[in-house]
Amino acid sequence: MFKRIYLLVFFSIITTAAALAQGSLDIHFNGLGFMDNREYKDFVARSRTYSGVRTALDLGLNVDSLNHFIVGVNGIHEFGAKPYFLKVNPVAYYSFTGKNWLFNAGAFPREGLLDDYPRALLNDTLRYYRPNVEGLLTRFHNDHFTETAWIDWVSRQTVTDREQFLFGFSGKYRPSLTGPFYVSHYFLLMHDAGAEVLLPNDHIQDNGGGQIRLGLDFSHKTILDSLSIEAGAMTSFERVRGVDGFRTPTGFVANAYLSWKRFALFDEFYKGQGSHIIYGDAFFEKKTYNRLDIIYTPFLYKRVKGQFILSLHQTPGYSSNQEAFRVTVDLGRQTLVRFKD
Repeated sequence: MFKRIYLLVFFSIITTAAALAQGSLDIHFNGLGFMDNREYKDFVARSRTYSGVRTALDLGLNVDSLNHFIVGVNGIHEFGAKPYFLKVNPVAYYSFTGKNWLFNAGAFPREGLLDDYPRALLNDTLRYYRPNVEGLLTRFHNDHFTETAWIDWVSRQTVTDREQFLFGFSGKYRPSLTGPFYVSHYFLLMHDAGAEVLLPNDHIQDNGGGQIRLGLDFSHKTILDSLSIEAGAMTSFERVRGVDGFRTPTGFVANAYLSWKRFALFDEFYKGQGSHIIYGDAFFEKKTYNRLDIIYTPFLYKRVKGQFILSLHQTPGYSSNQEAFRVTVDLGRQTLVRFKD
């Protein structure tokens, strides 16, 4: 059934393209291989190794320079797993790409759109196991300002399944193109409602968080290739409707990133009240947390990138470690057919 649906979609694209007799048809492939070992003293149950490969292939019908229709698949295989593919996610969306506006509707990759969110709000395993946004996203950008708003449907309500969706917005303002100062912000909220058949003592829940940061970017202004420093505030929003009101734990966040040639360091610090954000990194449930990423990129080519990352996690009374290797391959969009009037 799954194969028939995609053959039908593919045939529809070709037929539509021929009817429009303009634009182009292109193909895009990318892959991610990962080995991510986590030894968490704070969360023993979460000490495990994530390993596998994710591959994505799609076809895009470019009606013109602004309007695009993309369909494809994105599948993950975990090493040693049976059956071979743990899950295959469909890719099917409309995209408008104007000078200042982007608009996506459907099931589309989050990479390049939401992957800049702090790990406190969206954890880094989403890259492995939930690569797509299923919903809507719009972005406005110019030389000084960028703002993105989105909604991602997580679970459709059935007799047994809960209704769940995420929505959020993020942005950055840089008052001067030559100056180092900028302001960034991130927000998301998860709405978690019940199934069609309500269970006793089941309540609607709202869960999310936000950050606002002041930053300085000195990239290419020192002997380093990149150097940026950020500091700001974080708060989370947690409520069980009918039981309590919003609880809003708050805290201080700061990070610094520097890179030189194939080496980089990224340090992230949090101090405040612990926050439980469902899709966020569990380490931020602690009142004090520091993470240092030591990054080495042994090979970096036009379409291939491989990185080793050693992460050191520090919380009161515990020291944890994490070792990861990731390789990404992106062949870019390649034109298959151009249609002429």
